[in-house]
Amino acid sequence: MLPGRPGDPLRGRNVVLGVTGSIACYKAIEITSRLVQAGAIVDVLLSKGATEFVTPLAFKAITQRNPYTDMFDPNGPEGEAHVELARRADVILIAPATATALARLSTGLSEDFVTLTAIASVAPVLIAPAMDSQMWAHPAVQANVATLTARGVQFIGPAEGRLASGRIGAGRLVEPERIVDEVRAHLGRTSGDLVGRTVVVTAGGTREAIDPVRYISNHSSGKMGYAVAEAARDRGAEVVIVSTIALPVPAGVRVVSVASAVEMQKAVVAECKNADALVMAAAVADFRPASAADQKLKKSTGTAGTKIDLVENPDIIGSTPTKTKRGTLMKIAFAAETQNLIENAVAKLKSKGARLIVANDVTATDAGFGSDDNRVTILDDAGGRGDLPLMTKYAVGHAILDRVAGLLK
Repeated sequence: MLPGRPGDPLRGRNVVLGVTGSIACYKAIEITSRLVQAGAIVDVLLSKGATEFVTPLAFKAITQRNPYTDMFDPNGPEGEAHVELARRADVILIAPATATALARLSTGLSEDFVTLTAIASVAPVLIAPAMDSQMWAHPAVQANVATLTARGVQFIGPAEGRLASGRIGAGRLVEPERIVDEVRAHLGRTSGDLVGRTVVVTAGGTREAIDPVRYISNHSSGKMGYAVAEAARDRGAEVVIVSTIALPVPAGVRVVSVASAVEMQKAVVAECKNADALVMAAAVADFRPASAADQKLKKSTGTAGTKIDLVENPDIIGSTPTKTKRGTLMKIAFAAETQNLIENAVAKLKSKGARLIVANDVTATDAGFGSDDNRVTILDDAGGRGDLPLMTKYAVGHAILDRVAGLLK
């Protein structure tokens, strides 16, 4: 059985990883490990310069496959290995890529396994550069980047930070986790069942200000919303998260940061004008203070026992127009309940005008708030019901999107 998560675009895909001679080569070992753990089949190509920094044995130990190093090795694979690798690759990732590698790829020079295979393939190419900031800024390097970009190559970084020279600047290899997620996002955009669709997801608990320091909110880690967003991205959708939470953002996903329910409503209405589906996973406060104090309320000023007048917050999912520029907006609601789970969820489904509602019992100790797992029931407006066992929130996201993809066809 393949490793990795079901639904991950990397699972079962052929990834050719080219490693060229940079001090950042050691990070290619982690990139390889992350790709393999995600279920990818990884073939590693090492330039001569790369072998000065890392050994082929390290990559063989991780991939259980022989890396390619010398095009003229009499003991190497028979035939034109670069042609076979180029043919079966689903994606080619070059990380780290040196200035020399960029120049060779830009001009069509193929003097090592990495550039030879990339030039022989029609697979998408992603490049993560790594070099000193002055080298990265050089006009010749930037001209090569522009040429490759015009040919459809996707660049990942470089990032800014401390470089091998001790300088601080652009040229640092993007962290392996992000590089792998960029590859994942690229594969999702080319093969998922939501390609061409736009999905808006809300996440986190809204914060309703009492004063500049205090607020009213609901329990929410935001993990469920971000998991749905990641799953939608992995299925090829353009994804926007309207979020109150600062969590790591999946590659390729756009975030609109908000705090209150009123701010979230404005953002959701604006983003849904061009959307196909709205997944309302946020924990929106039902009420907010009628007015917020301009300054922090102090106990010493006799405010103990002060009453806070509350007003009802807007119904975000109910007030978002169903008709959009793309047709009819599919609305997916969430119901976090402590009792009468199904009865309350059905009532909310009807009142919100949603196609689906995802209900979960927040009193469960092994799922829900703050957990990476969830146990939910999915109800639809036709009376259908699906009870899901305990699973990761990413898997729950895919279960929801299975229904969404089917309804959008």
